[in-house]
Amino acid sequence: MRRGVTPRRTLARDGCSRLLAFEADAGERPAVLVVPSLIGRWHIVDLRPQSSLVGALVAAGFRVYAIDWGAPREWDRYLSWEDLVSRIRRMLRWVSRHSGTRAPGLIGYSVGGTLSTITTALRPDKVGALVNLAGPIDFDKGGLARLLTDPRWFDVEALTDAGNVAASQMWAGTVALRPTAHLGRWLGPLRRGIDRETVKDALRLEDWVNASVSFPAKAYERYIRELYQQNTLIQGRHTVRGRAIALGDIECPVMAITFSHDQVCPPEATQALLDHVGSQTRSHLGITGGHVGAVIGDRAPGELHAPLIDWLQTHM
Repeated sequence: MRRGVTPRRTLARDGCSRLLAFEADAGERPAVLVVPSLIGRWHIVDLRPQSSLVGALVAAGFRVYAIDWGAPREWDRYLSWEDLVSRIRRMLRWVSRHSGTRAPGLIGYSVGGTLSTITTALRPDKVGALVNLAGPIDFDKGGLARLLTDPRWFDVEALTDAGNVAASQMWAGTVALRPTAHLGRWLGPLRRGIDRETVKDALRLEDWVNASVSFPAKAYERYIRELYQQNTLIQGRHTVRGRAIALGDIECPVMAITFSHDQVCPPEATQALLDHVGSQTRSHLGITGGHVGAVIGDRAPGELHAPLIDWLQTHM
């Protein structure tokens, strides 16, 4: 099964990662870089033709790029949190040069939203607009995910000593948050009735789950210890290569998008970003649904794509 439904090509490679270009024609059109989560594969933002975020952005006239983080190899266990941020910064430069856009937009999803926020705070002049799509910022408001990673019973170093954190280990945490979610992936289509497209959509989602990759051990250790367990980002104590991340340095237009039934990243954990940035334009879009369903579901075109595209067109 081909993963992703919008025509694309690989523009650049960086270690195990790729920069994908979905719209590379010449023209005076704003460019956006989509930064997916490291856990699920990139094509969650391009999973179904009728609800593809990438496809909607291309159709609206944006020059669209996305990071495919790839599958970390055994020696990638030493990739640090700083290395991931640097990878985004390099790809942002490639997008800028390729598109001729001085400051492209950044759309970060899940942990990609956290990384995109940090990247923007480091180089606010290089980002034209920031969209945090269900990425945690205030980790004390992380709900059950914060509870499960509490240092009183979660020893992150014991987990990462063996190497990269396997997808199965991380999905175990997700299953703990929503024990019956895997049943919903099939019961939902059954309730709508069996037809070729419904079954194909269910198979696409199942393939996406099964294609999940591991998280580089060194980066995961810092992500859990400093963000989930110590909440250093919102406190201004988080650093990248010795430089403190000040969310107040972000001055471009910022939108925080939250999902009402999100067990992975509760709305408050994302929306807190708006209270700390220095931007004059700060917007919140609340959508009904869960962490994955709101992105790929049938309501995505009306509830997510339309207001997001309108906001980007207004502020970029």
